[in-house]
Amino acid sequence: METKQAMSSGWRFWFIVTMLIGTFTMSISQSSLSTAYPTLINYFGISADTVQWLTTGFMIVMCITMPISPWLLNNLSFKTLFISVLVLFDIGTLIILAAPTFWVMLVGRVMEAMAVGVLFPSYQTVLLEITPEEKRGTIMGIAGLVMGSALACGPIISGIVLNYTTWRGLFVFFMVVITLILGISFLVMRDVMPRIATKLDWLSICYSLGLIGVLYCITEIGKLEANGAVLLIIMLGSLILLTLFVRRQLSISNPLLDLRVMKVFNYDLAVLLTGFSYISLIVVTIIFPLYYQDVLGVTPFISGMALVPGAALLSILNPITGTLADKIGFKPTMLIGMLMIVIGWGLLALLTIHQIWIMIALAMLIEGGNAFVMMPAVTLGANSLPTQLISHGTAVITTVRQVLGSTGVAVATLILVNFTKMGTAAGKSLTAANQAGFHAVYWTFFGVALVGLLIAGLLRNTQDHSK
Repeated sequence: METKQAMSSGWRFWFIVTMLIGTFTMSISQSSLSTAYPTLINYFGISADTVQWLTTGFMIVMCITMPISPWLLNNLSFKTLFISVLVLFDIGTLIILAAPTFWVMLVGRVMEAMAVGVLFPSYQTVLLEITPEEKRGTIMGIAGLVMGSALACGPIISGIVLNYTTWRGLFVFFMVVITLILGISFLVMRDVMPRIATKLDWLSICYSLGLIGVLYCITEIGKLEANGAVLLIIMLGSLILLTLFVRRQLSISNPLLDLRVMKVFNYDLAVLLTGFSYISLIVVTIIFPLYYQDVLGVTPFISGMALVPGAALLSILNPITGTLADKIGFKPTMLIGMLMIVIGWGLLALLTIHQIWIMIALAMLIEGGNAFVMMPAVTLGANSLPTQLISHGTAVITTVRQVLGSTGVAVATLILVNFTKMGTAAGKSLTAANQAGFHAVYWTFFGVALVGLLIAGLLRNTQDHSK
């Protein structure tokens, strides 16, 4: 077993800043391309369904690489791991910039997704490792700027960049920032994690590929051209693989992903809460711009700018709620957040809104509630686990959050499309049918938020398991 290196307070500050800026930039790439879809469709001469694989494929690859992060943290120095991830992202971005065809561009996106999938759970584990338990809420609140704000800011930043440059300008931005962070990383990164060398279990990796099938089915369900029988076969096969994955993790001495973390009740609640809050955040980010354009009739640029207040509030509140969780406890903090989310979805479900400023206010309420829940839930989950299981715990939370978020978007899209069709078939105008479809979405996620509020009420106070 190799031990971690000590850091002075000044070095620790620059270590954290470098890690968060790099992660923030890579996080933006996850949600930034939707604004560029029309441009890419025209440039490459592809369909709307095809171009969506730049995001769908990214999400799938990111999810299947997340379970490998605990093994990488145990077997590589964090400095080596962090620099390798940045290099992989940079190479992927360079391939995108030089891509002569869409499919070459997709290869670059896959490489970017692999880098993000490894880094997302790893940086959270490192922050939890180097921070005393009594200060974890504060530092993870700052980390929440990366998780939440980057998701919300992605479409905004890409809209601004695309207003002045071509689609390649967006990836030039990513590459410049990541290259600068790469240079700084050679100076400030340190090996801060204890390492226990273990053999990589390739059979577990093969079984984990069942996630690809599950996420593919989630993203394809509800599409007009989808073959239900084929999707059912893929889903059943994927669930069998994931069942084998779970059984293997619980039966071998050095699992790829230690699922014993799921035996801790408070941790299980934290997993669900971070997933439910993430669902609300990502659905607001994707569904609200559609409402602005389809029902309120505003331009795509205004619909993108309407996301700014919510993203700004989320950025401001994340560090504050982390400190609040350290002072008053995680349960009261998350109850406040889930109550805000419930009220936001409830008002959307009950009211028929024709003013964009009211929609912006409700988006701020829901995104603000997310700041009180998502990263405090991650911290609570980590505090509920023994120190040696934290890396596995953050990997599980991050993977489940992505799967639930993807499911939420798929469900929202399916409900919106089908209820809109039912409305037009009943003789309603397109605007009225769209309104009915959006209200069905609002009622659905109001119910999801109520379940989240109930889960927050079941939380227990944490105890220190590391001693």
